[in-house]
Amino acid sequence: MVGGVGMGENSKKIIERSDNMDNLVYIHHEIAVCDSLQVAEKFEKRHDNVLQSIDYLITENSGVKVMFQKSTYKANNGQKYRKYYMNRDGFTLLAMGFTGQKALEWKLQYINAFNRMESIIREKQTPAWQESRQTGMTTRKIETAAIKRLCKYATMQGSKHPERLYTAYTKLANKAAGITTRTAATSLQLSILTVAESIIAQTINSGIEENKPYKEIYQDCKKKLAVLQGVRAWQTRIKS
Repeated sequence: MVGGVGMGENSKKIIERSDNMDNLVYIHHEIAVCDSLQVAEKFEKRHDNVLQSIDYLITENSGVKVMFQKSTYKANNGQKYRKYYMNRDGFTLLAMGFTGQKALEWKLQYINAFNRMESIIREKQTPAWQESRQTGMTTRKIETAAIKRLCKYATMQGSKHPERLYTAYTKLANKAAGITTRTAATSLQLSILTVAESIIAQTINSGIEENKPYKEIYQDCKKKLAVLQGVRAWQTRIKS
């Protein structure tokens, strides 16, 4: 269980959770990493115990230090606590002590996740990825302008928090492309993301021109992108 961090008997339970729980491995400073919070949750360990294991590994061998990077996170009590980022070697060394069938299954998932993320990092150096990224940035600006217009439109229709539309539409486009962040996307995913953001921009602008309720415009975008998701899933199966 990922519980508190040894704050004492009378302390409130502190909920510890990584910001990247949905991605076993992600890109941090252009390196494929996972973090101690996430590892603790997936392997059902106390985070303070995982930290102690990493501290021990670093103390025992100074060469291990390059495999881990100190960082902090903010818990639900508003306080900051320490955590570690770790690369593939650091994770492998740490996970050696995790035993059992369930632990083995998670180890295999992490190996696959590291393989995939390291492949993406290599792909990001290619001209095809760079071109897809540049095209996507242009489309993103167009989409952002449309969302900005929609925020004003939604405010006129009584929306109390129109600024939340930026996050809502970003998540919608990312979901269509099968990503959580464009920095860890393949060339294919970036291309799909560009199409998704273009669809969103066009649907928003046409919806405003037709005087549709802003919530209905969102649903229109959602329906159109659902079709795109199906195409993306089909392309992924073909590629694999």
